[in-house]
Amino acid sequence: MKPSRGWFAAKRIVSAVPLVFGVVAATFLLTRLLPGDPAAFFTNTPGAGAAEIAEVRHNLGLDRSLPEQFVIYLVNLAHGDLGQSLISGQSVAADLMERLPASLELTVIAFVLACAVGLPLGIFAALRPGSIIDHTCRIVSTAGVSTPVFVSGLLLIYVFYYLLGWAPDPVGRLDPYLNAPPHLTGLLIVDGLLAGDLNSTLSSVKQLILPSATMALFALAPLARMMRGSMIAVLGSEFIRTARALGLPRRKIIMTYALRNALLPVITTLGMVFSYMLGANVLVEKVFAWPGIGAYALNALISLDYAPVQGFILLMACLYVVLNLMVDLIYSFIDPRVGLAE
Repeated sequence: MKPSRGWFAAKRIVSAVPLVFGVVAATFLLTRLLPGDPAAFFTNTPGAGAAEIAEVRHNLGLDRSLPEQFVIYLVNLAHGDLGQSLISGQSVAADLMERLPASLELTVIAFVLACAVGLPLGIFAALRPGSIIDHTCRIVSTAGVSTPVFVSGLLLIYVFYYLLGWAPDPVGRLDPYLNAPPHLTGLLIVDGLLAGDLNSTLSSVKQLILPSATMALFALAPLARMMRGSMIAVLGSEFIRTARALGLPRRKIIMTYALRNALLPVITTLGMVFSYMLGANVLVEKVFAWPGIGAYALNALISLDYAPVQGFILLMACLYVVLNLMVDLIYSFIDPRVGLAE
């Protein structure tokens, strides 16, 4: 009997528990191996001595052994407590939830832009191998993979902001002279539209253009390359040659038979790219002063603030598990021949 999708999802979630636990353990150990002493960092004031540093270490629980610290951390996690940020003074969970909409808005817009450009580019390149479109696809794929995101971001700022003056100041999500719309979803575009504030909506869209284009350039390279390779492989298969021999219209062959089969490996790539974009937008957020979870985690890492770094990586691990589960379910919907795991 074929298992239901609900049972399949439950099994995948249970099987992901050891992975998440491994991420938690590895993150805990790596943060403790970082050079420097957080207690000394946060007591870096004139006149601070060994007694003050020891007191801070005691308050932070750093004077306990690593196994004790890890057990306390796991107990707190079981109660939904990710710890407290020493920089902001708030709970890490509150900080992450406050900044997550900014990262999601940037990542989703960049992902949609990458799909809108990369997938059609790969399809047309496969349909016309050796053409200008095919060469353009190869150049874009190579440039996107080989150029670091902070380099492309700085280049876009230099050209479109400094030289041409077309882009607004890269100072965050909104023009500093405008008030943010009422907080409903945390997504400024959505909140601005819901509040009927066209000025803030337009400003948030303008602020999104350069950072989302930077991330899209990075993401569309693997999408275009995978789409092109998958489409070429399907177009050379026997059932496509049979369809052509039967005289079926070219549009039907491409849209109904070729594209549907070519999308199967691309779906997996889409999930991997999106999950990687969520965690890899740290540099983009830093370059464009974007107040997302990536910049938050980077600032915490520089300041030796353990809890935000651990919370950020744990959140990314959970999102990665959820995204991979969604990819598997979508995969089974696109091709019913792909059975769910027993």
